[in-house]
Amino acid sequence: MIPSPPPGPRLLGPLLAELRAARGWSQQRLAAELCAASGVPTLTRNEVSRWERQLRLPGDFWSAWLATVLGVPGEVLAGAAARSRRLGVAPAVVDPAGSRARLALLTLAYRWAADPGGRTPAGPFAAAPTPLPGRPGRDDEHRTGRPAPRMSVADESGPLGVHVPRGPDDEPTGSGRGHPADGVTLATLRRWDDLLGGGDLAGHGARRLRQAVRGYRRAGPAGRRAMLPALAESAQFAGWLAADAGDLGGGLVAYRLALRAAVAAGQAPLAGHVLASASHLLADAGDPAGALVLARIGYAAGRATASPGLRALLLHRVALAAALAGRPRAAGQALAGADRAGTPEPGREPPWLYWLDAAELAAMTGRTLVALGRHAAAVPLLTPVVGARGRPRRSAVYGGWLARGHLGLGAVPEACAVAGEALLDAVRSGSPRAVGQLTTFRRGLAHAPPGPATRGYARLVTAARPYLPSGVPRHLRDSPRR
Repeated sequence: MIPSPPPGPRLLGPLLAELRAARGWSQQRLAAELCAASGVPTLTRNEVSRWERQLRLPGDFWSAWLATVLGVPGEVLAGAAARSRRLGVAPAVVDPAGSRARLALLTLAYRWAADPGGRTPAGPFAAAPTPLPGRPGRDDEHRTGRPAPRMSVADESGPLGVHVPRGPDDEPTGSGRGHPADGVTLATLRRWDDLLGGGDLAGHGARRLRQAVRGYRRAGPAGRRAMLPALAESAQFAGWLAADAGDLGGGLVAYRLALRAAVAAGQAPLAGHVLASASHLLADAGDPAGALVLARIGYAAGRATASPGLRALLLHRVALAAALAGRPRAAGQALAGADRAGTPEPGREPPWLYWLDAAELAAMTGRTLVALGRHAAAVPLLTPVVGARGRPRRSAVYGGWLARGHLGLGAVPEACAVAGEALLDAVRSGSPRAVGQLTTFRRGLAHAPPGPATRGYARLVTAARPYLPSGVPRHLRDSPRR
């Protein structure tokens, strides 16, 4: 007997996978059953796989036959399809290096959206173990190619389904090897993040996360729940640092752990912030549609109890992803909502949102306007943040966007001057992500007529190249000149 799906709206992909698995069918078997029932012999398991992974939604014809073959009411599948359309459909993976981590995070986000309380077997904590960032290939699944065993959130051998490897950097203080186990706190890392980029800090963030996971594992049952928010914050920050270092897979793995911990702690605003951070990573990696999915789920989950600043931030993530995905209307609606949400209010914002202020929100608006091609409106919003001193990575990242804004207005000398300052800030901060923004500008500059400004900027890039942060990933590098 096929179990009835739980009440409430579901997402179509996870629902189809659950119904198929309940019958003990493979994707190949489901495709064969659909072909036999419909009399259309052209459907393959690849199409079933796309439906289950939310890469594509079935049309009315196949939806009707899916309901017949799987033995569920047609309105159940129709409701799941409608909910999936509201959240958006994820595209194919852009970067193979992060494909597994990306799919795992998207699947977890979809399952949480379908079942926010994690009450069903498809809930957020029924997934396979997750390796920690910076240690690829150490867990059983990576080593053997076989699926790793399933773990619950309270499993003694792996809290939150995480395998915690031990390395030389985890030796106790006084061991004479590596870094002290408790040498860098999360608060210290946050202060450093204002001055340094992920290239310098990602290793510290990964070590801090491993310490947090070990502390959670060693705590008794009563103490674990109290530690979940801190674990989620450590994982979110480790993901942010990995993303700034250009480590797509490591960032997504850390964000997945952060989402699990935040949901287990009942911290919906923090979980929304995690998905918003992951959305930003996918947007930078050239996957705006996947970024839009995560941003929308994060906003839907966190908005009810979010502070004004967080609500505005979540909507800005939606706006940027929508703009990059070529959906200007959705981007404009999200920008309007962010403006109505207000600015960060002292005393009401969570401590992990310490970096957000009115100037940052204005710059986010400017960045989205550049992505929408509204350069004249964007330049005045970006200029104050880029001109401010003391936060070189922020100046470098937004400087790349401001340079693109000037370039869109045809102001090539101004664009090159701003990009030159941003390049120096990228050197100061050591942020591969900032280099990526300037790479995008440089590709646009290649279409501008040559002149003193463009030649001067080219000379500066040549001189600065030996000092730029290493580890810039493939999707952020310059294309080779032809």
